[in-house]
Amino acid sequence: MIKPITCLLILLSSVTLLNAENKQPAESESKQWEKDIRNFEEWDSKNSFVSNAVLFVGSSSIRNWATRECFPELKVINRGFGGSQISDVNYYAHRIVLPYKPKVIVFYAGDNDIAAGKNPKRVFEDFQKFVKLIHKHLPRTRIIFISIKPSLRRWPFWPRMKEVNLMVKKLSDKDERVTFVDVGTVLICRDGKPNTKLYVNDKLHLNSEGYEAWTKLLRSIIEKELKSD
Repeated sequence: MIKPITCLLILLSSVTLLNAENKQPAESESKQWEKDIRNFEEWDSKNSFVSNAVLFVGSSSIRNWATRECFPELKVINRGFGGSQISDVNYYAHRIVLPYKPKVIVFYAGDNDIAAGKNPKRVFEDFQKFVKLIHKHLPRTRIIFISIKPSLRRWPFWPRMKEVNLMVKKLSDKDERVTFVDVGTVLICRDGKPNTKLYVNDKLHLNSEGYEAWTKLLRSIIEKELKSD
């Protein structure tokens, strides 16, 4: 028979782990990206930016994407930074998203969140916060969520990433201002594993061919959202 004190210790341990997994990031954690954000603001102070643009925002998968070259026909702003998580994008949204009043936002983050130990529900809730924040200030802005991508380096996390993708897909089914794009369709081979030809040597980030596949997939979707009222 398990003693009461043992049950209590197990319960306390479970609560501690749950709280650690779902805790809100400390301000200092998000502030690690302050230098990147100030660089964006410094650029803005010296250059003009167009209104009703397509804003790409999120983690390194956005930062490494040569969006201006890939979409020369569009008015593009890229605000991808480091190994950021969705909570980091939320923290800085008033400085790197709202000022541009974009007509369309192309969003990629969540990959690092799962790898850092956050559960799918928490990651989805963080994205919901982003959507609510944007539509509070920019109610007509369209948000395109690029699904969390599969990669061999983070393959053990893939089941949890798919959970997030499914929840965002359900959200997009209910809100016409949110569009879900499944990039797994162009990154996964017939054997169900990521196509290594589309990734750089770290088996995590995309190479030029990978981004070419993303660009081809996203172009018509972005153009459609730009025409939406």
